[in-house]
Amino acid sequence: MTQEELKSIEVAKTVDARGTACPGPLLEAKKAVGTIEEGEIMEILSADEGTKVDIPKWCNKQGHEYLGTVEENGYFKIYMKKGEEE
Repeated sequence: MTQEELKSIEVAKTVDARGTACPGPLLEAKKAVGTIEEGEIMEILSADEGTKVDIPKWCNKQGHEYLGTVEENGYFKIYMKKGEEE
């Protein structure tokens, strides 16, 4: 997805993990993904550089779809779509 598409995407849940360092944002995302339905989009806010690598890897491993990252002033917005429950 393009940066513009990501900025206008409708999210079901926002996880604000900007106050935590690795692996905090990933742990917060793992907890929160259980609260949304399959096909819904979650946005993870993080200031930790490692999150840009961790979330896509986790999505791939868990069957979720990593949609992209938008860089904001001092933090990132990472978007993922929940995959099928196993």
